[in-house]
Amino acid sequence: MWLPTGISRGFPGLRRVLAALAGARGTLFPWVPVAVALGIGLWFQLRQEPGPTVYAAVVAAGLALGALALRGPWLARPLCVFLACGALGFLAAGLRAWDVAAPMLEAPYYGPVQGRVVEIDRSQSGALRLTLDRPVLSGLAPDRTPLTLRVSLHGPPPGFELTAGQTVMMTARLDAPAGPAAPGAFDFRRMAWFEQLGGVGYTQTPVVLWQEPQGWDQAVSRLRLYLSHAIQAAVPGDAGAFASGAMTGDRSGISAQVVQDLRVSSLAHLLAISGMNLAFLVAFVFGLVRGGLALVPVVALRVNTKKLAALVAFGVAAFYLALSGANVATTRAFLMMVVILGAVLLDRRALSLRNVAISALLLLLWQPESLFGAGFQLSYAATVALIAGYEAVAARRMGARLPWAMRQVIALVLTSVIAGFATAPYAAAAFNRLSDYGLIANLLTVPVMSVLMGAGAVATLLAPFGLAGPALWVMGWAAEWILYVAHEISTLGGAMTAVISPHPVVIPLLSLGAAWLILWRGWLRQAGSVAIALAFGLWIVSPRPVALISSDGALVGILGAQGRALSTGSGAGYAAETWLRDDGDLALPAAAALRPGFDGPKGVRRFTLNGVEGVALSGKAGLAALPEACATAALVVLAASQPGPQTAPGPCLLIDRAWLRQSGAVALQPDPGGIWVRPARQSRRLWDSDQPLLTPVFLPAKGARLALR
Repeated sequence: MWLPTGISRGFPGLRRVLAALAGARGTLFPWVPVAVALGIGLWFQLRQEPGPTVYAAVVAAGLALGALALRGPWLARPLCVFLACGALGFLAAGLRAWDVAAPMLEAPYYGPVQGRVVEIDRSQSGALRLTLDRPVLSGLAPDRTPLTLRVSLHGPPPGFELTAGQTVMMTARLDAPAGPAAPGAFDFRRMAWFEQLGGVGYTQTPVVLWQEPQGWDQAVSRLRLYLSHAIQAAVPGDAGAFASGAMTGDRSGISAQVVQDLRVSSLAHLLAISGMNLAFLVAFVFGLVRGGLALVPVVALRVNTKKLAALVAFGVAAFYLALSGANVATTRAFLMMVVILGAVLLDRRALSLRNVAISALLLLLWQPESLFGAGFQLSYAATVALIAGYEAVAARRMGARLPWAMRQVIALVLTSVIAGFATAPYAAAAFNRLSDYGLIANLLTVPVMSVLMGAGAVATLLAPFGLAGPALWVMGWAAEWILYVAHEISTLGGAMTAVISPHPVVIPLLSLGAAWLILWRGWLRQAGSVAIALAFGLWIVSPRPVALISSDGALVGILGAQGRALSTGSGAGYAAETWLRDDGDLALPAAAALRPGFDGPKGVRRFTLNGVEGVALSGKAGLAALPEACATAALVVLAASQPGPQTAPGPCLLIDRAWLRQSGAVALQPDPGGIWVRPARQSRRLWDSDQPLLTPVFLPAKGARLALR
């Protein structure tokens, strides 16, 4: 039973495609996570939250496709499996979203906050930041209280040593996580939903210790901080903070300058506990155990030392996962290591596209939201490209006759080149930056990073005997070298190139093209190259919003010949940095505020866009100027809620805090005869507020507006 006769005759092209799929049997498993990812992506792109009817239809379709995959026409079975996996991804995303559902703050909060410290890190500005669970907020019922909060400490430092498990109190300003800073920008609110983070804010008052950790409360986190402090005591300064961050995940001691140097030099990935760090540690432990057992003939002749080493390495990887906090990057790396070590135990090939596909499938089904994380994209782009690249090199036996030392050097360069080219588009899309000397920086530091991780493992083993000193010295030396390279590279002229944010379709199209190019067999393989070229072409012509309004009304930005001009150089810092970064602009907000585009004093900033006059009001001067502004301008942005009646005091469109709570950030799009005012919030999903959606508003230019009256 191949295909129904009618379909075979009516669609000969379809038969050829299905025949090609059938001929590729045995190599199609890596397409399973691709299909699951497509289903997840479809779920996240929906504007309305799917209801029971939609889920029932997807379940029915998945079961029908599964049945066809088992009993249907032979040629159609691979396609049925692919579509069934897409349905599985759709359902996994929905199940995960409902499973993590937790309250978010419905209104701004100012008052006392009590909670248990579960994480200590630093914000992007360098301020110490606490993540609290079991929060208690004054006047807020338990069923409306978020499960976790994140508070930045802007006041005096605590008078005690912070550690996980402590219960603390403070007075803080909190609000729900903000949505995207512009249409299509990164949606922090969506990410917070899946992290069950219901409120973020800051405190300017002292943090008070309410209760010390009890018993085994947050024992692993306390162990992490203990080891971090021990490393920093033995290796002082930024080198110790970097070594501690790489080994334990505690990055609270790293200075803002070091973080900036690592980002500019493309070495920030060394600090993230992800695939490379875990791979170095597991490889070191595996080699140490296997090599050590090989020195004992009684054991080596009677025990499979390779499998025993894999079991020990698995235990170390599991402990390291718990110690580092089990974030998404580390969890992803751990799953990869589980698959690789499992292959060793089962006498299978450890590194293959099939094993990578298994780990990706497990992670996507467990945490579907990770598909949109930069860590997931960078990690799997590098891993898949390296495996495919080395398979091509092995097939051609390149360098087979070269000396061993030369082969190691070539392998190091080849690894950096392949991984660099594979991850560059994803890094540029996520961070809007490309490091021009990143290849050189990685060649100089990646081998040293393996030394640092190995020395850390040795120090951990020798510490109970008081013999960790030499290993800690090696760690410090390795960390100092890495930071030296990062600083020198970051100070070179043209070390960083800004990149504009791509259109939302670019990264999916690029990923599908790369997957097709690597996974498909046959002459149609080059279709992947066409998709990749098309993705880069779309990236080049990706448009940017001409004008933007922040979600709190405190900032307006207009794109001009010199770049985006900002209405103010301070306030709304996250929005300003996001807009400039997405524009591919390296200017600081203070410099962008000096660009032409706005007139008038602070608090009353006037602008004109496509013949439409606008005013951005803030502070007491802005409130006082509201009636006059609304009488003379078509668009008025107020960085506050309008006092008194909720109707504009004149013939203008008034965008105040109440309006922005429904719209989120706003984009202004020029159109013949005026401008369109388009809200960034255009969906009703679980993580969105329950405020009603606003429709786009058209504002005619001055002449057209007067003619219409």
